[in-house]
Amino acid sequence: MKAIVLTKYGSPDGLQLTEVEKPTPKDNEVLIRVRATTVTAGDAEIRTLNFPIWLMLPIRIYVGFIKPRNFILGQELAGDVEAVGKAVTRFKEGDPVIGTTGFRFGAHAEYACLPEAGVLAIKPSNMPYEEATAVSVAGIEALHFMRKANIQSGEKVLIVGAGGSIGTIAVQLARYYGAEVTGVDSTGKLDMLRSIGVDHTIDYTRADFTQSGQTYDVIFDVMGKSSFSGSIQSLKPNGRYLLGGNSGPSQILRGWWVSMTGSKKVIVGAASQKTEDLFFLKELIEAGKLKTVIDRRYPLEQTAEAHRYVETGQKKGNVVITVAHD
Repeated sequence: MKAIVLTKYGSPDGLQLTEVEKPTPKDNEVLIRVRATTVTAGDAEIRTLNFPIWLMLPIRIYVGFIKPRNFILGQELAGDVEAVGKAVTRFKEGDPVIGTTGFRFGAHAEYACLPEAGVLAIKPSNMPYEEATAVSVAGIEALHFMRKANIQSGEKVLIVGAGGSIGTIAVQLARYYGAEVTGVDSTGKLDMLRSIGVDHTIDYTRADFTQSGQTYDVIFDVMGKSSFSGSIQSLKPNGRYLLGGNSGPSQILRGWWVSMTGSKKVIVGAASQKTEDLFFLKELIEAGKLKTVIDRRYPLEQTAEAHRYVETGQKKGNVVITVAHD
């Protein structure tokens, strides 16, 4: 089968279209004929090893210390079940599915195997593969933080990095829970944010939300890059500051101190991927309450170009890879 293999760290030139062995499902696995996948900021981080120093060693040990060990990136996929292991009962051949490979990666390929008990669900009936593939990782991450925020109807929620894959879903979830939402991102993403329900927008290239004097019940910083002290000051009493991205030890320690010494709470930490969360997101999609935002689509052989675009930081929502089969 064809797959995009990471042959060296650094530029997208290290991503090569290669013939690799087609996987065979184990007894508890399904073989998925991939129709669409995504290129995320996380894929670019693995390729470039753009991580905090405290994460660098474990990442290199996992992927390859000097160079990658024939590593295939990609965590999100949508496709059809082609074969099932003999112990599989939830799925059958031909089922259209969405899911995430998790830290196994491997979705940038024509085929991938996932365990039946993994984060895998039947595709939403009202969403094509190219849109449905962007639900799993970003959706579960956004849902994790929006639930941690315990949003009450009428509260004011500000989302920093609202125009990315996680942010666009977080915006819609915050609206679903009844919040008044302010989205912070760059100039070119603001119209898109208004189109998915954002009540107010802030262009971070022209204004700093921490200097506006406005306060919020919830601030969700998707990538964890805004001013920590400024964000805390922009919270109302009993406000919640949610830190996504690769939050470092300093942010974690400061967050613990703020949470212990006052009414404001700092919530740090990535989601644990759960199948029931994917089911919940699917239900919202089928009820017309949630959609994914797709910026650009690339064929599998142009995955390196997709990485180059993602690296610009200008993507609106998601960048999708379509996988054609001969």
